[in-house]
Amino acid sequence: MNNILIIGIFIALFQFVLLLTKQNKSVSDKILAVWMLIIAIHLSNYYLSINGYWNKYPHLVGLTAAFPFFYGPLLFLYVFYAIKSYKYFRTKDYLHFLPVLLTYLYLFNFYFFYTANQKHLVDMGKIKDYTWFTEILKIAFLLSGIIYTCLSYKLLNRYQSLLQQQYAFSEKINLNWLKGFIYGIGLVFSTATMVVISRKYGTINLPFNPDYIFYTLLILGLLTLGFYGIRHQHIFIDDSILLHAKTSKNTYQNSGLPKEIADEKHRQLIKFMRDTKPYLQPKLTLYSLAEQLEMSPHHLSQIINRYNKQNFNDFINHYRVEAFIQNVTIDPRLSYLAHAFDAGFNSKSSFNAVFKKLKGMTPSQYFSQLSNLKK
Repeated sequence: MNNILIIGIFIALFQFVLLLTKQNKSVSDKILAVWMLIIAIHLSNYYLSINGYWNKYPHLVGLTAAFPFFYGPLLFLYVFYAIKSYKYFRTKDYLHFLPVLLTYLYLFNFYFFYTANQKHLVDMGKIKDYTWFTEILKIAFLLSGIIYTCLSYKLLNRYQSLLQQQYAFSEKINLNWLKGFIYGIGLVFSTATMVVISRKYGTINLPFNPDYIFYTLLILGLLTLGFYGIRHQHIFIDDSILLHAKTSKNTYQNSGLPKEIADEKHRQLIKFMRDTKPYLQPKLTLYSLAEQLEMSPHHLSQIINRYNKQNFNDFINHYRVEAFIQNVTIDPRLSYLAHAFDAGFNSKSSFNAVFKKLKGMTPSQYFSQLSNLKK
């Protein structure tokens, strides 16, 4: 376990330095850097604890007692600022760390007025002054982690849904890796919850310290977030477009189109898609298409959802896939990727994902099947 902790500490500090020296740091980069430093300190103090240094230096006892309260809020704030283009940390967001402050205030007497020997006895469980407080902290830590994980997932899910309604491309706004990390943090806190319950009420005796599971998962999560967090420099998108989308929705949400007008608008939309082919624009958005149609973005979204049973992203990509198939049929000599770019896609990965989603198979499988049917 010592080696795993040392690796974790080294990785956390290394990623902290990388983020600190990164050019054009976003707020989310700074949050991630702080998180890496906190994890490094937390792992270091745990390393010192299991190797007996708390016995030699009792003043180390409890120095990171409130650190688990950092994880949930930092996860939520990292997700929040990763999908928003705020340039500064909002003052009200410091309130998320109130449990950390309250914990250290409560332990003020322990830190500054207990002797080294008294701290050692507290750590050994021979002085019961903080036994009940420790139990409350464990429950609070787990609740904090689970609640913030759920809030982070809900925030990201809502944002991705909004993107699907506003954008016809996803190359630089794919946040599935972040959703995967949220799942990972959820696994860490779920595991910690099971460990606490098994310790308290279970009869299973593990042949090793179950804390090792928690810290091992934490280090694996650290590797994942550090890799993707540093690699993805700008995963947020233009807030002005999203703000317009929200404003439009609030303005028009109580003004549904009468059926006759909606029918006409839908016919206008389909004719425009067929004649003008706006889907060939790789960076097409709901707002830009609505401008071309002289229609409100909300009404356009409403029409697509009502008549085509699709969100904006799927609606546009349906036309792109059909254009791709037509291009390949007309000129099979060019590569699939060249035809995909001509149809409005601007990356191989997004094209393959969209094609498989809409057709249920890869382009090669589709055309192979098509050839067999013609024979």
